[in-house]
Formats: sequence, structure tokens, C-alpha cells
Amino acid sequence: MAIHVRDPETDSLVRRLARRKGVGLTDAIREAVANELEREEKALSLWDRTADIRADIASWPRTGLQADKAFYDSLYDREDH
Repeated sequence: MAIHVRDPETDSLVRRLARRKGVGLTDAIREAVANELEREEKALSLWDRTADIRADIASWPRTGLQADKAFYDSLYDREDH
């Protein structure tokens, strides 16, 4: 699939980036888009970034059991104390 850039300013920016990095136009575009997507991902709130995890956990069946302090303490009980 080809991308045709009709905007002269965008074309100029991509060519400047490619020259500075010493890469071809495709690599310059790929890296710029990947960096921007990474930046956007980091901009999402923790709540939004964990939506898939929260949905997965919410889909688990309810057991009716309650994990309380005694339960958590029992996980760390050692006989050598």
C-alpha cells in the first residue's frame, strides 16, 4: 500500500528527518509514526491503559469467598518463626 503526500510542508519535514537520521523516507515515516504512537500510548491514563485487564478480571466467576487480612497473613506464615 502506498502513501502519497500532497502537502509540501509534510513532504519537506519527512525529507529533513530522513536526511538527519540517514535513512530512507519509508524508515523515517515508520519511526516518526511509531514514536508518536508510543507517546500517545503513554499519554493515556492508567485507567484507560488497564481497561483490557480490568475487563478480563471482571469476566471471572464470583466465588463468594472473601480474602481478608488473615488470608493474606497466612500466605507468609513460616514454621521457622
